[in-house]
Amino acid sequence: TDYLRALPQLIASHIEPPYTVLGTDGFGRSDTREALRRFFEVDRHHIVLAALTSLAQQGCVDIALCQQAIERYGIDVEAAASWAC
Repeated sequence: TDYLRALPQLIASHIEPPYTVLGTDGFGRSDTREALRRFFEVDRHHIVLAALTSLAQQGCVDIALCQQAIERYGIDVEAAASWAC
């Protein structure tokens, strides 16, 4: 989403796991919404990866699907976390 992660994280303890929070945590980091979403890892590709990761952690899909998504979408897993920049 284009919203902060803070609010969803506050209610996380009241929601049955698994619960994955995505959010931009700021603005002014990019010239377009598309670039902003990519930077904060909330674009469509990162959402797919987050969903696959959650499913893999639950044993519902093979972890290899996560690696395939990383390669297919060119996701840089070594990049610094957006909230740490």
